[in-house]
Amino acid sequence: MVKKINQNKVLLTGSTGFIGSYFLKNYRKKLNIKTFSFVSDSISDLNLNRIKTIVHCGALVHQMNKIPSYNEYFEINVKQTINLAKRAKQNNVKHFVFLSTAKVYGEESNSIFNENSRTNPLDDYARSKLEAENSLQKIEDENFKISILRLPLVYGPGVKANFSKLVNLVHLLPILPFGNITNKRSMVFIGNLNDVLFRIICMEKNGIFIVKDDESLSTTHLIRLIGKTINKRLYLFHFPFLNLLIKKIKPNYYKRLFMSLELDNSLTLNSLNINKNKFSNKIALKKTLIDYYVR
Repeated sequence: MVKKINQNKVLLTGSTGFIGSYFLKNYRKKLNIKTFSFVSDSISDLNLNRIKTIVHCGALVHQMNKIPSYNEYFEINVKQTINLAKRAKQNNVKHFVFLSTAKVYGEESNSIFNENSRTNPLDDYARSKLEAENSLQKIEDENFKISILRLPLVYGPGVKANFSKLVNLVHLLPILPFGNITNKRSMVFIGNLNDVLFRIICMEKNGIFIVKDDESLSTTHLIRLIGKTINKRLYLFHFPFLNLLIKKIKPNYYKRLFMSLELDNSLTLNSLNINKNKFSNKIALKKTLIDYYVR
């Protein structure tokens, strides 16, 4: 049974971002949410009176036009995180929830990763997130719980970046050379992520959690589902050596399109008493695309 938080407040960072804004919109009536921004607010003036839980969504993520240095990632994803957590602990906040990334496991693998799998971050963003995880766990004790959510690609209404580019590609072109791709990629619908996040807060659960949709999809299957959702008739064909060409020109796109990154969140679901996610892949895609493409 999920407990409700009444008088005790939740402090949310990153409330204007994709994940934070969705959480604020959908749970502000169920939780007493206060927001904090590292951009516009000063941590020295932060009042944590009656704050029981901090949900830290604020982060420096991949930039489209500029690749941040590790120092830039460190300042925001590690230093700011730990400063906030230490201040929270000093002010008797009981629970700190940190949104991390599944990229701490690496970029791709034929293995399926779970909450206890070995980490192997390969870029500065993932390294900064893992360093923040490790630093947070060092200051955890029985009076200050740490929850770490490792997330794959997050999608939902208003999603941008690579997922949006793929949807636009399907929308524009009826013939695509992405047939017979048999990889497996885990993703998570923002509604499923927020449902798990809400449960972790209310149940006061600590530890490492993986949040993902029930079904992992191949690139081919995902494109077909997008096409079906937006009523777009598609013809997908196999183009010999396309994978090698993309691997040479756009190695990051190659990994996402052709390689697997599959997660197993059985431990998370059992811990939170969840049998299956709130939203299926089919419903999640419809909710993601209906405002823009479905007629």
